[in-house]
Amino acid sequence: MLLTIDCGNTNTIFSIWDGDKFVATWRTVTEHQRTADQYFVWLTTLMNAQKLCADISEVVVASSVPKVVFNLRVLCDRYFNCRPLVVGKPECNLPVAPRVDPGTKIGPDRLANVAGAFERHGGNCVVVDFGTATNFDMVAEDGAYIGGIIAPGVNLSLEALHLGTAALPHVDITQPEKVIGTNTIACIQSGVFWGYTGLIQGLVDRTREEYGKPLAVIGTGGLAPLFAQVSGLFDFIEDDLTSFGLTVIHKYNKG
Repeated sequence: MLLTIDCGNTNTIFSIWDGDKFVATWRTVTEHQRTADQYFVWLTTLMNAQKLCADISEVVVASSVPKVVFNLRVLCDRYFNCRPLVVGKPECNLPVAPRVDPGTKIGPDRLANVAGAFERHGGNCVVVDFGTATNFDMVAEDGAYIGGIIAPGVNLSLEALHLGTAALPHVDITQPEKVIGTNTIACIQSGVFWGYTGLIQGLVDRTREEYGKPLAVIGTGGLAPLFAQVSGLFDFIEDDLTSFGLTVIHKYNKG
C-alpha cells in the first residue's frame, strides 16, 4: 500500500491509500525534532488500534518544512524498505509543469492540490486551502499550476490579534449568529469569519475577472467545511485533496 505524508507548518497528515481509496488518515503536530523511530511507534500504535493490516511498500511526501524530510526518509528506509518520492525534488516529475516566473519555488502541498483538483474536477479551477496560510492555487485548463495568492491563515490572524492586543482574548472561530457582535468574543468571531468570507469572495471575483474564463472554486483544509456554510462560496469541498493529489503524482511517476 501507499503511505502519503502531507507535512505542513502546523500539522502533518499520514494517510494510507489502497489504490482506490484512503483506508485510514491520522494527523499529528509537525515537529522537526521527531525521530523516525518515534514516527513509527506512533503510526503502528494507531494502525493496531484500528486493527488495520497495511503492508506499506511505497511512500510519497509533500513537506513545507524541510527539516522534517530527513527523518521521514529514515522512517521509509528503516521500516518500509523504500525510498520516498518527495514532491518538489528534481527526481519527482509532475503531470503538467507549472507555468510561473523562472526560479519561483512552489510549495509541494500546492503542487499536490493542483494535481488532485485536476484529476477530480478538470482544469479552470481555483483551490482555496485553509492552512497556516490561506492559499489560492490556480489550475489551468490543461492542469498546470499557473500561480495563486497567499493570505494569512485564519488561526494565524486570531493568534496575532490575541498576542498583539492587551485586552482581547483568544477565541475559537465559528460562524456568529449576527454580524454585529454585542460582546467582545462575538465581535472578534464576526470580524474573522465574515472578514475571511469577504476576502475569499473578493479574491475569487478578481481572479475570475483577470483569468477571463469561468472558474470552479474548491475548498480544502481544516476550516473549509466551516466556511462552506456560506451559500455559494465554494462549488466543491474536498477534505483529502492534498493527500489525494499526492497519490496522483505518485502514480504518474511510477507509471
